[in-house]
Amino acid sequence: MRPQGRGEHDSLYFTYPHFDAPPPGLDRTSPVPVAIVGAGPVGMVAALELARHGQRSVLIEARDTFNDGSRAICLSRSSFQILDRIGALPPFLAKALPWTTGRSFFRGRQILEFTMPDSADERFRPMYNLQQQYIEQFLWQAIEAQPLIETRWQTRLTGIETGREGAVLHLTDPSGAYDLPARWVLAADGARSTVRQALGLRLKGENFEGRYVIADIRMPHDYPTIRRALFDPACRPGGTVLIHRQPDDIWRIDYQLAEGESAEEATREENVRAGVQGVLDEIGEAGAWDLEWWSVYSANTLALDEYRHGPVVFIGDSAHIVPIFGVRGLNNGLADAQNIGWKLALVLNGQAGEGLLDSYTPERRGATLDVFANASKSARFMTPPSFGTRLMRDAALSLALRFPWAGELANPRQMAPYTYAESPLTRPGDPGPGPAPGALIPDANLGDGFLSQRMGPGFTLVTLGPAPEVTHPLLTTLSLPALWGAPEGSAFLIRPDLHLAARWTSADAQVILSTLTAMLERP
Repeated sequence: MRPQGRGEHDSLYFTYPHFDAPPPGLDRTSPVPVAIVGAGPVGMVAALELARHGQRSVLIEARDTFNDGSRAICLSRSSFQILDRIGALPPFLAKALPWTTGRSFFRGRQILEFTMPDSADERFRPMYNLQQQYIEQFLWQAIEAQPLIETRWQTRLTGIETGREGAVLHLTDPSGAYDLPARWVLAADGARSTVRQALGLRLKGENFEGRYVIADIRMPHDYPTIRRALFDPACRPGGTVLIHRQPDDIWRIDYQLAEGESAEEATREENVRAGVQGVLDEIGEAGAWDLEWWSVYSANTLALDEYRHGPVVFIGDSAHIVPIFGVRGLNNGLADAQNIGWKLALVLNGQAGEGLLDSYTPERRGATLDVFANASKSARFMTPPSFGTRLMRDAALSLALRFPWAGELANPRQMAPYTYAESPLTRPGDPGPGPAPGALIPDANLGDGFLSQRMGPGFTLVTLGPAPEVTHPLLTTLSLPALWGAPEGSAFLIRPDLHLAARWTSADAQVILSTLTAMLERP
């Protein structure tokens, strides 16, 4: 929503582009290898990951511009690694605000200051703040430079039919209705997924009682980029407030609605202004500010039972909805897009069998359930669902006023990337120092650059010491003198998404080659 007198995309700081519909003369009905429904961040990353491996796709988007409002604003270190892999990184590094620290307050007094793990071996910071408009703009810049990606704006999906050989999308744009055959479909069309509804699928899980107003304001301020959480503040008794700094003097303020407070009433402009002013008074900010945009949000943990249904694969919010607490919604979706992108590209390129795709649901749904386990704890702490849980929460916070150890209960549980330990692609490894099989590899400062910058486009075999002679079209070999404290002779087989597939304390060429061949489901 925007203040009275301003249009839907009349922003104080961002100029929204307008994208035309496909021209009437365009060949709209020729079959395509991959159709991606939804050109938000998740859909665009999927298209760029496919293109990185030489596969073309068509992005289908009903809108004629980017999403309005800041929406998802926190990008994790692992997401920046994804952006680097797909060639979209530079504008993100130039614009986003990195942060490592969070502070929590209870009734006006600080009870916790946490710092996320960081070191000189890491190329990127643990977290970055950037409004979703910029996220989409920067991804779009990468897509415009990529000839393998076609985007059809103002094109709406009205139905879909699936079969063993692919799917047919029923589409409509200003020129009329038509059918588009596609071998594969990636559903990246969000929480209200039209693809999911057309296939008769439903998300399952838990709805939380807590509702939040999300407001963007413009306000000059020199407060550092530190996430603040206010529990039971005077401005929202019994509620919770989150405050994030963003580029362009934009501040994101999320405040919880009181029990019985209707969303309709709470989102009236005068009430939003009063709610924001109350928060600013709470933190001692007396300067002038402008209201940019606002919305309302409810915390849910919902997911599909299966993320792949024949030729249709669900990614991002179409597959799962997670609470904002722990900032894993968008980051989880970008990991979905990368995961299915490289696997699907190898299948289409004939470099892997279709069985490779069977690893998508266990890996990414496993990651979703891990997010649920952590985010549900945070959601119950942030928005207690009952009087009893609120009483327990406030008792814990009261303890934190006297005992520092109790403040850790207010830690939002920023999560490490999920480890694919149970994935069919993960091979048990020899014990020893270094990442466990299935884990996202930690970066390392090699002196002349970082390990992540030396990874090949496909799989990478990192050996400590002389490398065995292993020849495979998808494999890059990298020999290093030392890494992760592992003994000389160790070898690490790293996937295109930088997760560790297998590790050995002694590298054997035939074992390495047979492991890779088995993972790719190829004889």
